[in-house]
Amino acid sequence: MDVFVFLNNTNNQFFLPCRVKKIVLMKIAFSWLKEHIDFTESAEEIGKKLTASGLEVEGIENIETIKGSLEGVFVGEVKSCTKHPDADKLSITTVDVGGHALLQIVCGAPNVAAGQKVLVATVGATLYPSPEENFTIKKAKIRGVESTGMICAEDELGLGKSHDGIMVLDADAVIGTPAAEFLNLSSEEVIEIGLTPNRVDAASHYGVARDIQALTKNILKPIEDFSFESQGTSPFSISISNQEACPRYCGLFIENIEVKESPEWLKSRLKSIGINPKNNIVDITNYILHDLGQPLHAFDASKIHENKIIVKLAQENDKLITLDDVERSLNKEDLIIADANNTPLCLAGVMGGKESAVTEKTTSIFLESAYFNADFVRKTSLKHGLKSDSSYRFERGTDPNMVKKGLLKAYSLIKELSGGNAVGEIIEHYPTAIENFKFEINIQKVLELIGVEIEHNTVKKILHSLDIKILQENGVFWSLEVPSYRIDVQREADIAEEILRIFGFENVPISKNLKAQFLASNNNSKDETIHTVAELLASNGFYEITTNSLTKPQYAEWIEGLGNEKSVFILNKLSEEHEVMRQSLLFSGLEVVKRNLNRKVENQKIFEFGKTYHKVGSKYLEKNVLGIWMTGNNNEESWLEKNITIQFHNLSSIVLSILEKTGVDFKNQIKTTATYLSGGLDLNLRKENIAKIGAIKGQLLQKIEIDQVVFYAEIDFDVLLSQINCKLVVEELSKYPEVRRDLSIVLDQNVSFDEVRKLTDTIEKTLIKSINVFDIYSGDNLEKGKKSYSVSYILSDSESTLTDSVIDGLMNRLIDAYESKLNAVIRR
Repeated sequence: MDVFVFLNNTNNQFFLPCRVKKIVLMKIAFSWLKEHIDFTESAEEIGKKLTASGLEVEGIENIETIKGSLEGVFVGEVKSCTKHPDADKLSITTVDVGGHALLQIVCGAPNVAAGQKVLVATVGATLYPSPEENFTIKKAKIRGVESTGMICAEDELGLGKSHDGIMVLDADAVIGTPAAEFLNLSSEEVIEIGLTPNRVDAASHYGVARDIQALTKNILKPIEDFSFESQGTSPFSISISNQEACPRYCGLFIENIEVKESPEWLKSRLKSIGINPKNNIVDITNYILHDLGQPLHAFDASKIHENKIIVKLAQENDKLITLDDVERSLNKEDLIIADANNTPLCLAGVMGGKESAVTEKTTSIFLESAYFNADFVRKTSLKHGLKSDSSYRFERGTDPNMVKKGLLKAYSLIKELSGGNAVGEIIEHYPTAIENFKFEINIQKVLELIGVEIEHNTVKKILHSLDIKILQENGVFWSLEVPSYRIDVQREADIAEEILRIFGFENVPISKNLKAQFLASNNNSKDETIHTVAELLASNGFYEITTNSLTKPQYAEWIEGLGNEKSVFILNKLSEEHEVMRQSLLFSGLEVVKRNLNRKVENQKIFEFGKTYHKVGSKYLEKNVLGIWMTGNNNEESWLEKNITIQFHNLSSIVLSILEKTGVDFKNQIKTTATYLSGGLDLNLRKENIAKIGAIKGQLLQKIEIDQVVFYAEIDFDVLLSQINCKLVVEELSKYPEVRRDLSIVLDQNVSFDEVRKLTDTIEKTLIKSINVFDIYSGDNLEKGKKSYSVSYILSDSESTLTDSVIDGLMNRLIDAYESKLNAVIRR
């Protein structure tokens, strides 16, 4: 998920988005993808389309079956082979590789002989026995005899580990054929997609192909309806003791299997997406997971007591050694697969147990395909700190309609690659069918949300391409049915996003004059106020940001008065950096500031309307807050005016403008109580704090690795909303002129202007319309510990013109009060 910048682009600055970490980098093999859908676009073109639609392609990698693709290696024939005169274990050969002349090669292999077809590395060829090591073939003299190439063993080519002798090919191998062609080696383009947590439907090749269907208008191939033939009756039974945890479960008993190495095509497929092959059975389950998105698990059937499978919650202190060789203590929240003895065989949807795992000795298996409740899998995965390809998908929601299809395709491959056969039919528990999502939308509101008028026929085509059915149309109200695999599409706003990502974000016109816009109807004071404040900030050169409410727990420890005992922790955390709900907007904004500083954007004015979350005892509180950050210069570099560094008063004047604009009259200001601010102010309404303003302390900025001054204001928007004066006050313009008088007041350094203002109010409220400090001075010509305020007073009387005697009398009373109450000296 990105943090978007919404407002103001008047000075050609651009604030980069702050990105939440992708949970998984999904690898999609290009040729594998084409098994599900035919298209003519290149990997680069498909990558651009996917990125534009929300499946962000991080890169495209070219994966070679053998590193270097054996370039410079050819099929050759040994024409002669004689013993080396000076070495008993060496032979001198002449080899025909299809060139003009025979190559003389000194060979040390014990099995080399005339008439053999072999693989020959010619001079200049670079071989990779492993991806980490390589060597280049050069002309050489070996015991005085020139050698111009190498007849290769399996391990020297990176084709295996054997070094017993050279590879001897079939007699019909054609001389001069490149080794890559002879061995059918190929390179594979692999698309790497940074998959966001909501798009688990795209966590497979078939899932990505569904999006390509919508983007290219090519037709997705249906999943093959694999035939199923079985003999006899299955000896297995299943029992689901927790229906909520496991709404659907399928199993199949397969006997007479041979566990062995997978064929090259399957190993190549898995290697291309970063998975190390293990054996044919395990490789098939991994293949189906990445092909169709359906996790499977194969149990050694001989290790399941009484052939009974029980899906249940574990008993307290149950033990299970998982496939990673760790013994785990279970509790009553762990969903497991057990046998008739209630012995745990597997952490359901997370990881299998070592005891029931498939090994080379396994001759029969029980193949499981299920739909587990995301909440149960997530709790188990989080508790044990176990993350697997299966748990990633189950935690976010798999497709209940893929359970049997995945099982049947896996059985088809097992039958082909291991010789196994099914005993009995598929055993299935599916008491209540899981329905597709059905809801109603207002298509006009959807298009308003998108921001561009799209023809209804175009909308219908897009929805159809996404397998979203329109059940009924009643004017602007459409009843939709969304397939069960799209768990992230269940409301009107989600439909707008789906339409827009296929229609194309680039097809939505952007006004040349960007301005604040508000999508929702302004039918309450909160919306109106947010809109008003956003426009005010935008008009003053600020950019609006939206950041993640999830953050690092250590941030709360960096501010006195917060602490993680007040943090709201996430049970299903997606990463260590997003474990708690934020208690302050401060740090999420500083992350944006840092990101932009790292990209040389040094002048920043940003704001965010957001929520903060707090645990108070056993209760949880949510607050609406406005955060404002300023750093760098107050204006962009220009020949018209100097660069002026942002100061405290630049931020404080913005905050005061917001309060004035919303009609809030704060009662007093005091030195800030915020421990993370230096030299700041708190603006208070009676006992409630409405705003904190100041410079963020240097040691805090150092922790976040920011090396320039950042000013920050935080406005409690709930307090602000409660104090908004909603009544419109209308006053007749005064017939009589205003009068200005100025005073220069020397005070002790510890006397604040707020004290001056309060004292002024006690002397006169009616005639003094406003009071303002227009200069502050301390230094030469003043005693140590003193400062001077230059203060202006605007005076007016609505009943008559002010006379000099009235004005002078008022000013003398003020002077007397300042001198007696504040120990002031008036500079005359």
